[in-house]
Amino acid sequence: EVQLVESGGGLVQAGGSLRLSCAASGFTFNDYGIGWFRQAPGKEREGVSCTRTSDGTTYYADSVKGRFTISSDNAKNTVYLQMNSLKPEDTAVYYCAAGDFCPSGDAQAIHNWGKGTSVTISS
Repeated sequence: EVQLVESGGGLVQAGGSLRLSCAASGFTFNDYGIGWFRQAPGKEREGVSCTRTSDGTTYYADSVKGRFTISSDNAKNTVYLQMNSLKPEDTAVYYCAAGDFCPSGDAQAIHNWGKGTSVTISS
């Protein structure tokens, strides 16, 4: 059974940092892209960042470029999202996703979703 378990969300002030983790099990990391989507209250889910460990492909949404960094530890089957210079508009539930969606961001190509971790940025 494939599982994606997120952690690391929380409440921080604007300008602060958080690191999200997604621990994956039940599949080989190199087989798929893995990354993060987010959904803010009242808004559609959007792609944030993803990586394809098989060839090093990465993608960042324009809104997070230069502030967020995605990385992975294949030995631990874990992907991280380091989020710096956080803004109130980064407030959302962040979901880990795995599938053939990187770098296209096509949510229809996602095989598995995590349950999400909440990030709240206060101004």
